[in-house]
Amino acid sequence: MSHERNLSSSLPKDISDRFRALCSEWDGKSNIARLWNRDATLWTGTDEAQWMGWLDIVEAQRARARELRAFGEEVKREGFTHALLLGMGGSSLGPEVLETVFGSADGHPQMHVLDSTDPAQVLSFERKVDLARTLFVVSSKSGSTLEPNIFKQYFFQRVRETVGERAGQHFVAITDPGSKLEAAAKADRFRRIFHGVPSIGGRYSVLSDFGLVPAAIQGIDVERLLDHAQRRVAACAASGPAADNPGVALGLLLGAAATLGRDKLTILTSPPLWDVGAWLEQLVAESTGKLGKALIPVDGERPGAPAVYGNDRVFVVLRLDGASDARLDQTTAELERAALPVVRIRIADPYDLGAEFFRWEIATAVAGAVLQINPFNQPDVEASKIETRKLTDEVEAHGSLPAESPFLESDGVKLFADPRNAEELLGLAQERTLAGVLAAHLGRLGPGDYFGLLAYLEMNELHRERLQFMRQAVRDARRVATCLGFGPRFLHSTGQAYKGGPNSGVFLQLTCDDAQDLAVPGARYTFGVVKAAQARGDFAVLAERGRRALRLHLGADVKTGLARVADTVARVLGA
Repeated sequence: MSHERNLSSSLPKDISDRFRALCSEWDGKSNIARLWNRDATLWTGTDEAQWMGWLDIVEAQRARARELRAFGEEVKREGFTHALLLGMGGSSLGPEVLETVFGSADGHPQMHVLDSTDPAQVLSFERKVDLARTLFVVSSKSGSTLEPNIFKQYFFQRVRETVGERAGQHFVAITDPGSKLEAAAKADRFRRIFHGVPSIGGRYSVLSDFGLVPAAIQGIDVERLLDHAQRRVAACAASGPAADNPGVALGLLLGAAATLGRDKLTILTSPPLWDVGAWLEQLVAESTGKLGKALIPVDGERPGAPAVYGNDRVFVVLRLDGASDARLDQTTAELERAALPVVRIRIADPYDLGAEFFRWEIATAVAGAVLQINPFNQPDVEASKIETRKLTDEVEAHGSLPAESPFLESDGVKLFADPRNAEELLGLAQERTLAGVLAAHLGRLGPGDYFGLLAYLEMNELHRERLQFMRQAVRDARRVATCLGFGPRFLHSTGQAYKGGPNSGVFLQLTCDDAQDLAVPGARYTFGVVKAAQARGDFAVLAERGRRALRLHLGADVKTGLARVADTVARVLGA
């Protein structure tokens, strides 16, 4: 079936029938009008109406396009060679997509996005830029999020050491009005303060200043991006049938699939669009993963033969015109021949991303209505933040994190789990070794489950390659969906679904000792301590939610430890 010229789908009969029924229901109840009227009863009847400013942000931003373009030109004239965005989740993932798809225009600074407290990651970004010629964009909706604040503390001190009292002219803030970050930016005489819209949550904010200020800095034609978005807004607001609405139809299709057990949203893209999945992950997982329900996004998983996929998948293929990819086309055709559900979205021009951002925001809100959850809150993300805060408070009070003991140490790797998981794993393991426990842990995967790799490691190519090898080995051996998240960035993204969604995840958390740590100016803790506190807080909430979780601590030699774990996973799976 086709819902719009650039979206088509190939669906099994059960999903097709359920989709048609949902379209009839939405038409009969005038649900599209209810959505645009911000009727909270379309979801759970709580605070949804307070979080729907994204519905009309495009028109508001079009009126400001000239101002944004002028700021981009100012940055260019000032001779900044780099821009470093300091953010997490909704404030970082949209700009990261725009940077990877568009790059920077001639004369505009090269954009980098830092969203990790891993000290090696922080240092690697510092080495990429010339501090004296870098514009820092501190991006935080609430203005109180831990990570952007400590990034700001660190880099503001480094820039002040480099350029002296003019340091503030190297900084821009994007935050909601009246936030702590706004107050700090005024005190430090930042170059500019841009405001978010209080009625737009972080993951719906890419078409607000959180996405468009970084876009203007790198020289993207903001007006053109918004024009493409506005055409999609008009199509999604149209009074026609749900099946013809580009956002609503996609949301109902995904909702139909999820209610029939196909809740693993597997994203395949043309190479230039590879990072779009990271933005989609947060939007979809954080919005739908709660009350034991979820659409679990599967991003970056290498395509396989149809036989390696279970009956819990729905595939979305994002294809950019002019970016030929024979493998993607072959994979898509094989999936369709195998009668697996496939949604194809053709993107004619990179600027169509503006339209796709809005389509997916509508679709996610609609899928949330089908699942009968509030797509605008994130209760389990807050739970992890609370656990992390307890641990960092402990460091402030006592100078170190609380001591912990592994339940096993084998092959130079320390194994940690809560008492329930540790007892179960030791009971299942044929031998008390790393291999024995890993075999037992992966043996807990069953049909409809997914495997989550949660890596509190530097996000570099070597680590990514090892982790991708591991997830593919698990996918092919167990026929389950696999997810890979680098900590702590996934805590503000898929972490919500891992904790609040269905108990279908089997998680392997990886931590390490940092070869080189970095102090956080004005605090008793370091970046490495913050990362460790986030990992431990994350694991504590997974355990509290009754998740099947195991933590492997690799020590200081991460390269050797990760290779050992990857080899052990392959061996126990027979890969």
